[in-house]
Amino acid sequence: MTACAVTMAITLQCCAQKSTIPVAADAVKPTVVTQPVAHDADDPAVWINAANPAASLVIGTDKDQDGALYVFDLNGRILPDKTVKGLQRPNNVDVAYSLLLQNKPVDIAVTTERYTHKLRIYSLPDMQPVDNGGIEMFVGDNEPEYRDLMGIALYKDKAGQVFAFVGRKKGPANGYLGQYLLQDDGTGKVKATLVRKFGSFSGKKEIESIAVDQRLGYVYYSDEGVGVKQYYADAAKGNTQLALFGTTGFAEDHEGISIYSLSDSTGYILVSDQGANRFRVFRREGNAAAPFEHPLLKVVDVSATQSDGSETIAQPMGPKYPKGLFVAMSNDRTFHIYRWEDIAGKELSVIP
Repeated sequence: MTACAVTMAITLQCCAQKSTIPVAADAVKPTVVTQPVAHDADDPAVWINAANPAASLVIGTDKDQDGALYVFDLNGRILPDKTVKGLQRPNNVDVAYSLLLQNKPVDIAVTTERYTHKLRIYSLPDMQPVDNGGIEMFVGDNEPEYRDLMGIALYKDKAGQVFAFVGRKKGPANGYLGQYLLQDDGTGKVKATLVRKFGSFSGKKEIESIAVDQRLGYVYYSDEGVGVKQYYADAAKGNTQLALFGTTGFAEDHEGISIYSLSDSTGYILVSDQGANRFRVFRREGNAAAPFEHPLLKVVDVSATQSDGSETIAQPMGPKYPKGLFVAMSNDRTFHIYRWEDIAGKELSVIP
């Protein structure tokens, strides 16, 4: 079989695994659908332009052996001068602000490159590499697929340190995620130091989506087919699982997680119900009696199909998005950008 035929066979197999579920008639419509990526859209992140939020960027992965990080404006147009091609199956992506490199604050986009087992790190908004060709993860974990990277979420603690939470295709029942400290290596490039391995894994499917609540200091991840698990983002607070929620009602996999903050402590956690073309919205905050309970508040049907990754921004992002925005990957190789008001409807609140 030729290499082209092999690639086609793999593509058909992957497509066959994704069931075709029609979009609901009353599904929320996006404000913008991006231009398509070349192969397989998977996960978005948003870089906020502090000086002009309407000029912010959406960064999305094209998950293929000949993959890329595509960069879009908020009108969904691909920005070729910022798009990074030639990546080997970049899976998920996230953004962090003001990592000190040579004593200067640098915003970064970090993606997991599955086939090289590396984090790839780029400065923002210029998308220039700052990783010396990539940083290897889970070194020494030699079991099959234990180093094949998938999820990524970045966390900046109150001391200003930036951490990466990294997931993989397969892993042990305990210690599935790696937490790495990102720092200047002394030359203006980024190095990563392992802080801990933590997090339980059911073994049922896999763990891909990871999200961090920056203000409250929690990390969440989807144990697909089981539910969403919650831990402290601060390693010093220990590795005890704080919550497992979203265990019922999902049609297929638990996927993309994102957080809409109404205040420092209130808001919503959105989780993709991939097999149903919808997102389930849970309460972000608990209460005094049950601080880690996250009841279901709303189910939102969206036009994005089979959505893996998502991102939510809870601040005005220009005239199109006065109350923030929500970005969801769609399996037609695009990303859908929604107004938060349209996602919230009458049931959920918006920022003042």
